[in-house]
Amino acid sequence: MNLHVNNMLKDLEKDDFQAYLLTQFTNVEYVSGYRPTSFAFCIIKENPIVYASGMDMELAKNTSSIEVKEYESYDVMIKELKEEGIKCLAIEPALPFSTYVRFRDDFEIDAKTYIDKQRMIKAPEEIKKIARATEIAQKSFLQLDILNNSGTEKEVAFDLVRNMIENGASKESFDTIVASGPSSSLPHAIPEAKKLSQPILIDWGAIFEGYCSDNTRTMVYSERQQEIWDIVAEAHDKAIKAVKPGMKCCEVDKVARDIISDYGYGDKFIHSTGHSLGLDIHETPGFSLRDETIIEEGMVITVEPGIYLEGEFGVRLEDTISISKKANIIGNLPLSIE
Repeated sequence: MNLHVNNMLKDLEKDDFQAYLLTQFTNVEYVSGYRPTSFAFCIIKENPIVYASGMDMELAKNTSSIEVKEYESYDVMIKELKEEGIKCLAIEPALPFSTYVRFRDDFEIDAKTYIDKQRMIKAPEEIKKIARATEIAQKSFLQLDILNNSGTEKEVAFDLVRNMIENGASKESFDTIVASGPSSSLPHAIPEAKKLSQPILIDWGAIFEGYCSDNTRTMVYSERQQEIWDIVAEAHDKAIKAVKPGMKCCEVDKVARDIISDYGYGDKFIHSTGHSLGLDIHETPGFSLRDETIIEEGMVITVEPGIYLEGEFGVRLEDTISISKKANIIGNLPLSIE
């Protein structure tokens, strides 16, 4: 049985649960290697099992490292769990309420973050896949020749996604952001059918063998834009330099936030400093004001400070780091694009 399952079994035993119900696709994939295409119920117990839909059975049998059974109905599944003596059932926090309702009359239920705790620490092979996704994404970005590109925001976003797929990605890891001119002050701007203006902010990532990458670069053109870019770059560099195991995540956020605040733009930094990624683009922990998670070796977290001047422009710079004795930037794309 794999290490992740064993660790979760120990957590279950400690808290007097007999089983743990997972339905989120990436959680099922993390535990079993099988990624559902419609729905699945993965139950962590002494003999873990995945109940897969009929249309997924071939895929599940070919890819799952744990036993697979065809899902018949909630009643059958619940009956089988009760026959095994399961009374207390832990559930993933993201379990849909409609699913919870089907189980609540038959079991004592509580939401537990055992799976999130497992996924926080990446195995070396997971980090390799994130590094490969990053390599693909960065190569694809450079192929855009963005400083000489006369396309629209939408065209550039489309070209970047196509490049990533041609270079070996399965798809983009989130909707690619290409924002230029005043739109760059919107952290989650949607590309428009307008020619690129200045500055140009691009936030993009690739998925390779299930694992995500995430980068942001902002190309600036005026003295004022450069001044803001320099502040964000300082916050980015010093936050990364500060990271070490044993710190709290919120302390890294404070490093970046204090630098931006010292320059008088504290209220223009309107999101957290970073988030973990892996099979999902947003995982826990994150470099945020309130996240007191202790940083450990094996975590993979983005660092992405930004300053957003409403109606004018915005600057964000983002790299993903893997943590060993210190923070190691994944990929080799320069912050400043010449």
